[in-house]
Amino acid sequence: MKQFIRLLAALVRRAPVAVIVTALMITGGLAVASSQQQRAAGNEGFSPDSAEFRAYETIDAVFAESSEVAVQVVFAAPSGDVLDAAGLRAYAAAVAAAAESRAGELFVGRPGGDVAGFFGPTLAVLAAEGITPETATNDQVKQAFAAARKELPPEVDAQLLGLLSSRADPAVPASPAGLMVVFLNLSPLGDDPDGSRLQAIEVDLAAALREVSSEAVTVQPFSFGLLFEDTAEVQGEIGRLFGTAFLIILLILAFVFWVHPRGRLTRWGAVRRAGADVLLAMAVIGMSIVWMNGIGVLLGPGYLGVIGKFNEILQVIPILLVGLGVDYAIHLAARYREELGEGADVVGAATRATRTVGVALVLATVTTAVGFLTNLFSPIGSVADFGVLATVGIGAAFLLMLTFVPSVRLLLDRRAERAGRLPAEALGRTSGRSLPRLMGSTSVLAERMPALVLVVALAAGGLGFWGLTRLDTTFSFTDFIPQDSPLLATFQTITEEFGGGFGERTQVLVQGEVTDPKAHNALVAAQAAMAGTPGVQVYGGAAAAESPVTVLWRLTTSPEAGGDSDTYDAEFTAAATRLGLQADLTVSSGTDVAALYDAALQAAPEEMGRVAAREGESYRYLNVVVSTEAGEAGAMALRDGLYEDFALLNSVSGVDAVPTSDNIVAGGVVESLRASQVSSLGLTIAAAMALLVITFLMESRRPLLGVITIAPVALVVLWVFGMMAVTGISFNPVTGMIASIAIGIGVPYTIHITHRYQEDRLRCSTPEEAIRSTMTHTGGALAGSALTTVAGFGILVTSSLKPFQQFGAVIAYAIGFALVAAVVVLPSMLVLWDRWHRRRGGPVFDEDALEEALPVG
Repeated sequence: MKQFIRLLAALVRRAPVAVIVTALMITGGLAVASSQQQRAAGNEGFSPDSAEFRAYETIDAVFAESSEVAVQVVFAAPSGDVLDAAGLRAYAAAVAAAAESRAGELFVGRPGGDVAGFFGPTLAVLAAEGITPETATNDQVKQAFAAARKELPPEVDAQLLGLLSSRADPAVPASPAGLMVVFLNLSPLGDDPDGSRLQAIEVDLAAALREVSSEAVTVQPFSFGLLFEDTAEVQGEIGRLFGTAFLIILLILAFVFWVHPRGRLTRWGAVRRAGADVLLAMAVIGMSIVWMNGIGVLLGPGYLGVIGKFNEILQVIPILLVGLGVDYAIHLAARYREELGEGADVVGAATRATRTVGVALVLATVTTAVGFLTNLFSPIGSVADFGVLATVGIGAAFLLMLTFVPSVRLLLDRRAERAGRLPAEALGRTSGRSLPRLMGSTSVLAERMPALVLVVALAAGGLGFWGLTRLDTTFSFTDFIPQDSPLLATFQTITEEFGGGFGERTQVLVQGEVTDPKAHNALVAAQAAMAGTPGVQVYGGAAAAESPVTVLWRLTTSPEAGGDSDTYDAEFTAAATRLGLQADLTVSSGTDVAALYDAALQAAPEEMGRVAAREGESYRYLNVVVSTEAGEAGAMALRDGLYEDFALLNSVSGVDAVPTSDNIVAGGVVESLRASQVSSLGLTIAAAMALLVITFLMESRRPLLGVITIAPVALVVLWVFGMMAVTGISFNPVTGMIASIAIGIGVPYTIHITHRYQEDRLRCSTPEEAIRSTMTHTGGALAGSALTTVAGFGILVTSSLKPFQQFGAVIAYAIGFALVAAVVVLPSMLVLWDRWHRRRGGPVFDEDALEEALPVG
């Protein structure tokens, strides 16, 4: 460690121009690489490597071309009743608009219609009576609605009522809202790997439908493709937030770096000096972000493939880099100025600042990186990627701060030194400034009541642990949508008034030896069992599900037996019977199920193609598509219920059945977070502590200093969790990284204090004098760093993105508590530890080892 720092210091001293040019060239190259960044969409990267997520991806790959998606359309009337003439006209116009839009390209004459909705049967009744939507009266519409219901089979009538608001009164009839569903068949799309063509069609459909809206009836379409369509708005908000944060940080850094005019330093010179230091610090932070993004692209898809695509969670890393970069810059500048004030020349001051602060920075960087790399054990891919890229970014910030910054400063100040214009005296006067003076005064707590400070800190930690046990664990993909988005409001309406709507579908992937007669018969049993599973929509006593079993039922059930004349196929029925299909849709032992499925595919290619797929010459996949209404809250209970329904099928050798959906995958994220939150916290702290113990053992023969240095950081994590519980912030993929973030920010703070205390203790005769000196110099720099970062990123609480609101609050808690732990708790622990060593009669430090470890000149 010491040799590495000496190497960097020598490099800066001997070739500052080469260092600057090399850094700028690398930055330019990585900026080009950054332009190739690939971004994840939807749940990509968030989901753990679970059976449900693998099933989700398999269905997306295998059945993409033969499946369909649903765009739900909510009709709402400000008058409180959409079942009137205005509602009917809006509905008819919406049906026409959908057909005339690009969505019409994906209409294939689906059984039941490509467009289905609450006014479909009513339009048929009115048409039979010769009444058009334009001429219909309110009374005629209501009478036609009631008449249509009487002609419908009970199960179809139940479906119709499901398309009305939960606040509807079918007896009147009246409803404040109604639902229409537009089904888009994906077969005509062909190859659309990234879904961009489908999304473009959905956007065109949505625009056409919104044009139908009027003062009497609003028409709002919704699909998840539309929900994640407008990323420009989200990126624009993120840019605004970060721009504002940077502006605030610039202003506060200017205050922190301000030098009071004194001696040869004029006010204009002070402005130039502070401005140069601010711009240099922010430039290096910007360069480190570019390095992180560029290296992230090289580590990602298309290159090394070590990490996945960039996602929302990774947008947190620049915040961390700003926080650490500001910390690094302030400490380096403060020590450099201090050395100049004590009489060192520019080269000597730069060298000593690099070799003293650098030792603390390299230890802080390595410890923080180890803490972040423990995220590699996370079951959630984006969290593991966060650990890798955070480590890359922190390493880049460290390297640039210890090479680029002193190289630039050395060139500028050496010229001023030669011209006799270097204001060394003014630069060296830091102890009289407000922040250093304030931080120096906090040492009185460590001097006079260290035991009481620790008791209070531990009590607060206990309360924080209690808060940790009471944190709610939540996750929703819609969290990353602006809270004022009209699409999000429509989604909430569908969830609250239509039980999740008709767009919620849960799929069960059956794979393996699916043509085994036992597997087919078990599928028939599962189809029947689903009717009793909570969350599954049921019509006429049967589960609303599509599978090979339902395709066979439609093909073999005559109108006299309750079937549909449009789908009944007498020729197929005879052939299926010869193949071994029985009346209850099971098959006899020895039946060639593959031949049966081939015959069904020939008779109903669209329907069978959506539920069965080959791999090579054999059927290997079945897709059971279930209409459900469990929502996010009931997704995991629904998953468990479907596993029970398909238990018999899973018992067949060589066959696996796995239920999956967006909500089930999201629920898996919650379960993974809940299971890993405490273990992740313990692993991160243990890894950081082990490294610090080894470092202090080798450096000063005092391994206990490693424990003392990390202990306040563990308290910071608990305090933050406690504040999250108090303020109602849940545990989710963003706030779930708080352990890593708190350690990433807290460890550098505490390492700076411990290292400076060791150095001051060699010069001071008492621990009280040493801690006072440490708090005045290093404590002041810490306060400036904390104030700058908190003020800058507190702006995140104004975001319309819920995770960023929460993260803004959590980052403020983490930095504020890290400062308290570093300037109040740690000094008390160091003083007590120092006094304990003196009572034992031995030296506090192994001075020979410490003088060797801490560079002195």
